[in-house]
Amino acid sequence: MSQVETSGNWKMKILLIGTAIGAVVGLGTAYLLARTAEEAHDGPPQIKTSDALKAGVNIVGVVRGIAALAGR
Repeated sequence: MSQVETSGNWKMKILLIGTAIGAVVGLGTAYLLARTAEEAHDGPPQIKTSDALKAGVNIVGVVRGIAALAGR
């Protein structure tokens, strides 16, 4: 195997594993959100814009932390 083939192989594995983990985490998060909203309000979630913005900032922080792992 050449260096180029090996290089592309590990990148594809990382992309596939990251996609699978992201899908599982996203599904779990959506399930917990729906279950909590149903228990608390017996209907769809009532999310304030400020709460969604805080969650978005936290998600960006987690993504930056994960990306920084490659530099170590």
